[in-house]
Amino acid sequence: MTAYWCEHAQLPDKVHRGVRVVVADGRITEVVADAKPADGDVRLRGIVLPGLANAHSHAFHRMLRGRTHADGGNFWSWRDQMYAVTARLTPDTYFALARGVFVEMVAAGYTVVGEFHYLHHAPGGRRYDDPNAMGEALVAAAGEVGIRLTLLDTCYLTGGLSADGHLPLDEVQTRFSDGSVQAWAERVEALQESDTVRIGAAAHSVRALTGEQLAEFAKVVGDRPVHAHVSEQIAENLATQMAYGASPVEHLTDAGLLGERFTAVHATHLSEDDLDLMGRSGAGACFCPTTERDLADGVGPGCELAERDVPISLGSDQHAVIDPFEEMRGIEMHERLKSHERGRFPVASLLEMGTAAGYRSLGWDGGRIAVGAVADLVAVRTDSRRTSGVGLGQVIFGATGADVTDVVVGGRRIVSGGVHPMGPVDDVIAESIAAVRVGQ
Repeated sequence: MTAYWCEHAQLPDKVHRGVRVVVADGRITEVVADAKPADGDVRLRGIVLPGLANAHSHAFHRMLRGRTHADGGNFWSWRDQMYAVTARLTPDTYFALARGVFVEMVAAGYTVVGEFHYLHHAPGGRRYDDPNAMGEALVAAAGEVGIRLTLLDTCYLTGGLSADGHLPLDEVQTRFSDGSVQAWAERVEALQESDTVRIGAAAHSVRALTGEQLAEFAKVVGDRPVHAHVSEQIAENLATQMAYGASPVEHLTDAGLLGERFTAVHATHLSEDDLDLMGRSGAGACFCPTTERDLADGVGPGCELAERDVPISLGSDQHAVIDPFEEMRGIEMHERLKSHERGRFPVASLLEMGTAAGYRSLGWDGGRIAVGAVADLVAVRTDSRRTSGVGLGQVIFGATGADVTDVVVGGRRIVSGGVHPMGPVDDVIAESIAAVRVGQ
């Protein structure tokens, strides 16, 4: 048993002073407000938040930060540069890169990540001796860093979608494909879960599986959390409409995928009918504000989804920024620019998006400081140049990841006083990036 005494803590109702959180076997067993610290308690200063969830990540996209802006372009030209990165990734270099990306995440306050993983095989589609070598590299990196992981193993079978139907895989995309839904399912079945690892599923997009394949995929995913890129670009909507006579949301509904375990990532360009389908289905949406603006994809219908009780989680996607506070602020600020009004979401709703909604979408009971939840905590200093003077209940509007001092995952403190056991975070990240740049 371990007890954490929090100077202040964000409990489900409000911020409380002097909160004692008792942990056993990785879960919270007792929460007492207005408590005095006891001998042996680990003291957490500032304000302690529930664990922060990164519900959508592509670790290898981190290589593109600050390298795609010289010539403008759009999502599709950016994708060409992203595909070029894959040529330098092997299980060893993928592990090295993910190690740095995950350290950057925990240092910023993320305690769980949903890794949308589709880089499965060697160039040309050749299988490694261990068909899950690339996924196992991600699992190993998360384990070494100490972050909780849901590996959203992704089915990717076709090269795109046009008005005439699905396109064949190109040379790069052969690395992503298992060849069939059944082969994908058989490979995924060999992946193992643990106390800090869940194995989820993802359909890359309606571009990457035919309608028949999506329906087959829906039948084999079982009770896993399921994610998919949905309506990220207008071109995707047009192609789906021309090929199938339906929007991506309608097409996924026809395939049997929309439901309480499903999360539509981005969900940027939704019609009124799409919004209603999302609301009736119980599905969630995952917005990635810093990526959606970086790629000029557009601003999603956050308030419209919330009005239909669609839970919204948040992700950092391509890691142009790794900062949970920026993502929480981002969805509100984007709505302000659309509406010319402030306060589009209550602060409590933004915090829910950044915590419990992300945990649920990834198959975990967490993101709240309450008895029974996984014991994931994030301490944020309240005396920095950014947070001095902020209202504790509104700290997400002042703090950045640089204000995180301590991170607890499963009851174990993995960041203490801003220090990770692997060493200075900046050095670990730099070494990880260098390993890929010089790798073959």
